Amino acid sequence: MRILFFVFLSTLFLPVFSCTNLIITKGASKDGSTMITYAADSHRRYGYLFYYPAADHKPGDMVDIIHYENGKLMGQIPEVAHTYNVVGFMNEHQVAIGETTWGGLKDLQEQDGSFIDYGSLMKLALQRAKTAREAIKVIAELVEEYGYGSEGESFSISDANEAWIMEIIGKGNHEKGAVWVAMRIPDGYVSGHANQARITTFPFQKKNDWFNMKQETFHSPDVISFAKKHGYFKGSDETFNFSDVYNPIDFGGARFCDARVWSFFRKVNSEIRNNLAYTYYAMGQIEHNELFLNGEANPNKFASNRMPLWVKPDKKVDITDVIAGMRDHFEDTPLDMRDGIGAGPWHCPYRWRPMTFEIDSVGYVHERAIATQQTGYSFVAQSRSWLDDVIGGIFWFGVDDADATVYAPMYSSIAAIPESYAFETGSMIEWNEKSAFWVFNLVSNWVYTRYDLMHPEVEKYQEELESGFISQIPEIDKTAEELLKTDRQKAIDHLTQYSVNTGNKLVADWQVFFQYLFMKYVDGNMKLSEGRTLPDNGNGKGVPKQVMHPGYSPDWLRLMMLNTGNRYVAPKSNH
Repeated sequence: MRILFFVFLSTLFLPVFSCTNLIITKGASKDGSTMITYAADSHRRYGYLFYYPAADHKPGDMVDIIHYENGKLMGQIPEVAHTYNVVGFMNEHQVAIGETTWGGLKDLQEQDGSFIDYGSLMKLALQRAKTAREAIKVIAELVEEYGYGSEGESFSISDANEAWIMEIIGKGNHEKGAVWVAMRIPDGYVSGHANQARITTFPFQKKNDWFNMKQETFHSPDVISFAKKHGYFKGSDETFNFSDVYNPIDFGGARFCDARVWSFFRKVNSEIRNNLAYTYYAMGQIEHNELFLNGEANPNKFASNRMPLWVKPDKKVDITDVIAGMRDHFEDTPLDMRDGIGAGPWHCPYRWRPMTFEIDSVGYVHERAIATQQTGYSFVAQSRSWLDDVIGGIFWFGVDDADATVYAPMYSSIAAIPESYAFETGSMIEWNEKSAFWVFNLVSNWVYTRYDLMHPEVEKYQEELESGFISQIPEIDKTAEELLKTDRQKAIDHLTQYSVNTGNKLVADWQVFFQYLFMKYVDGNMKLSEGRTLPDNGNGKGVPKQVMHPGYSPDWLRLMMLNTGNRYVAPKSNH
């Protein structure tokens, strides 16, 4: 039975591209901004900043569909007359999109002849939509016309006023297109998703009235009838549950995926934090009771102890809280990754892949936290409704592990991006000393070796730099507002110069930081430092002022001596 359990884990629960999104509505944030996050996690993804300038197009112009994951040219579709400026996954109108892949039912994961993948849908929606609702409409119309060429996906879609979650899966080779649901997150609430479909029941709509601001749910008209037609669901329409039909929750969906959402929810909501039912769920204990946790009947015997789709934070969150959420390793929870022998003598909250393994015919797992070593890039997209779109959108961007990155502010209207973050500056198999991705990897991978000692220095410098950026933003905004009164292009140029200079300087500063960390902690030693410099002994010859040997803790030394007999026993001194 345990062997079967291990096989089940290793084959079903490990998405190739494992990502995390957090969603903050304007009413849930301290400053009234809407925020979504995205961590693009893949062992093959090079972290760089996408940039697509606004452009006009002639009738007959075509756009290449480039596969988001492997870079392959999949085909072409007609262009629209005008496309908007896009920086990363945020456009000049403050619309932002993130995603996580969940796969779903196996026979719906591939659709012959459908070549528009989820990444292309995100790009096209940002180039063509002025609001989150329009972005949902663009995605829905594209998959209806061209089909859907990816597995099941969750999208976070936001603008300056609203935040939505949209979930979609193809119809396999049964039919062309996809089934999907989109729900607006109620203002004042937060949500999130992490490689597991999260929308359960929803109010069925007679039609998608795209521009009716009172309509807060959209869906494909056949989202329920398709499932019934092909035998995926047999209950009543009123009890239809999108996630449990198209992506049924199981151990891996809870432990490896929804646990990440739980870890963020519990930081901001005391009910989630104090209710052990949610803790057990995050640990992979799925129940199928007659009633859901809210007391409603469960006639289809779906998972009954799932977390809510959204929660109201106990107090409003700011951007530093959201950034901290992206750096989570389940600290101070039963899944805390700093615990156990696997964390090593320096309590490193990382585990190298694979995530599932077998010892003596027993299957085991490692945890999958929000912050992870294989992140290519991550962002916090901040949309601010009280400012003109030229100024309001800030795409806080970082490369590599979110725990060891620094989020740099990139205004979403800018006309150029920093060289250090550009596609041409390095790749996953090409080193470039100017590459932000490789510079940040130098620091993070060095820190993994002695996390307890080095990471506090990373945290301190992160806070210094990010707080500095946050404090600069009001003045940058103010200057841009003044320029915008007379010359829109001058305002854009001002924001471009700030974003480009900030990004390039950050990478240069982080490279110097790596050099300091490497010298201070080389060879298992630790040199005395003052600030982020290494003073000499006063003789001016470059000899360190003091060198210390931190050594291992007594607990770890005991572990090292287990099963070694007398091999390392030293004779007692006669003195």
